[in-house]
Amino acid sequence: MCAAGLLWLLGSVLLVLVLRFAAPPTSAFMLHRQLRAVIDKEANFQLHRCWRPLNQISANLPIAVVAAEDQNFPEHHGFDIKAIKNALAEAEDGERLRGASTISQQVAKNLFLWNGRSFIRKGFEAWFTALIEFMWPKQRILEVYVNIAEFGDGVYGACAASERFFGKPASRLSPREAALLAAVLPNPVRLHANRPSAYVLRRAIWIERQVRQLGGPDYLKRFSAGSRSLNQQLNAIVMRSSSP
Repeated sequence: MCAAGLLWLLGSVLLVLVLRFAAPPTSAFMLHRQLRAVIDKEANFQLHRCWRPLNQISANLPIAVVAAEDQNFPEHHGFDIKAIKNALAEAEDGERLRGASTISQQVAKNLFLWNGRSFIRKGFEAWFTALIEFMWPKQRILEVYVNIAEFGDGVYGACAASERFFGKPASRLSPREAALLAAVLPNPVRLHANRPSAYVLRRAIWIERQVRQLGGPDYLKRFSAGSRSLNQQLNAIVMRSSSP
């Protein structure tokens, strides 16, 4: 049992390290959606996805996503303690308990895990989040997120969403289109970026306002020097291990 656990830990470390450099061919959430389509006999279901490097995606989208989902993303190390405390305080005041997941946690969940609120799943999420934050620079975390996030039913990633909903490559997304995509992230099956409800429009306008207050795309240049330093160390390790 201990040996199996150790092998799993080592395997998870190697998997996260490989995905630091390689584009994920799929994600746990994509596989789950495809399986559900088979079980529910959705004959017309088609999964849409394509991968684009971050430098081929409009700078309007990453900042819109950060403004909407995780404004402390450049500063935290995977877990936003302040957001968690605020959510718990609101719950104690009688408000509905809201999520406080960071973008790093969402990457861990979407890429490797399943939906649910069990302590076991939360434990796996914490483990993969810690690995991702330790091994990947912030730019890579954000790149993977905008490429695997669901923006519509069966539509994953900025590339597929931009082409399907706005008829243009992700590199040409406008600030409003980026805000609309970010606005549907909490519930991409019910909310629509190309046919926005009044709620989605209000949320998109709020996101655009938040982007301006953060300082626009330049806000994402505040990635810690520590992350860049670790990235350089990991690259050096890989280069040494591959040299004769």
